[in-house]
Amino acid sequence: MTAVIERGDRRLLIGQRRRGDTSPLKWEFPGGKLRDGETPEAGLARELQEELGAALHRCRELARVTHRYADTAEELEIRFFAAELADTAIQPTVFEQVAWVLPRDLGDYDFLRANARIVADLATGRIKPGWDFSEP
Repeated sequence: MTAVIERGDRRLLIGQRRRGDTSPLKWEFPGGKLRDGETPEAGLARELQEELGAALHRCRELARVTHRYADTAEELEIRFFAAELADTAIQPTVFEQVAWVLPRDLGDYDFLRANARIVADLATGRIKPGWDFSEP
C-alpha cells in the first residue's frame, strides 16, 4: 500500500529511492508491503511511521494498480491511499531525498513504472487526493 499525502498548498510528498536500493534513484510515494494479518490501514500507518516518522491521521483508498515487474512472473497489486498525517513535519529515514511537488509537476520526476498510471491521473486531475474537511 502506498500513501498519496497532500499538504494544504496541494503539494504531494514523494521520495527518491536510495542509490543502493532496487530501482535506484527512482521516485515513488511512501509506503510498502502489507505484513501477514495486517489491515491495509494498519500497514500504511506502520510504513509511514517507519519511513517518515509520521503518524497517520486518516486514509481512504484512491486507486488500485496491478503491475508485473520484468524480473518476476508474479503480479503485484498496489493500493494507493489518500493519506492525511497527524502533522506534516516528517523525518524521512529510507529515502535519498524527499520533495513536496504540485501534481502537475509529477511528470518531471523519474517514477517507478508501477506508479505511472497514478502519476498521470494525479497530474491531470483525474484523481484528487484532497479531503473534504466537512467529513469526519
